Amino acid sequence: MVAVLRGADFDPREDDMRLARPCAAMLLGLTALLATSALARDDGRYANSPLKPWFESLHSEFGQCCSDADGYVVADVDWESDKGRYRVHLDGEWVVVPEGAVITEPNKIGRTMVWKHYIDGHPRVRCFMPGSMT
Repeated sequence: MVAVLRGADFDPREDDMRLARPCAAMLLGLTALLATSALARDDGRYANSPLKPWFESLHSEFGQCCSDADGYVVADVDWESDKGRYRVHLDGEWVVVPEGAVITEPNKIGRTMVWKHYIDGHPRVRCFMPGSMT
């Protein structure tokens, strides 16, 4: 019946292929974009910094801080301490810092820093280095 309405040359697979091509192109482009942004973390601007080896040596119970993510400086209003426990404000959420994520060695830059990752779309703390809260 469909062949009569559309003509004898109609092949339903051609319609499917016509729709699949733009979807495949979009998925390929998105994959390339995500892969590029994930690999473009260390652009070399701090290669000559005297603190580069120190940053690369930082680690918590969850692994090296700088191995999977860059650290972010956290403003004093975006973190707090209560009885040795920390919370940090990340991406609009207050996140409890796991005890094992706290960097206990002296903070050579004096500023609070956090290295984050995501689980189920929510930020989690991989490493946290408290600052001076001045």
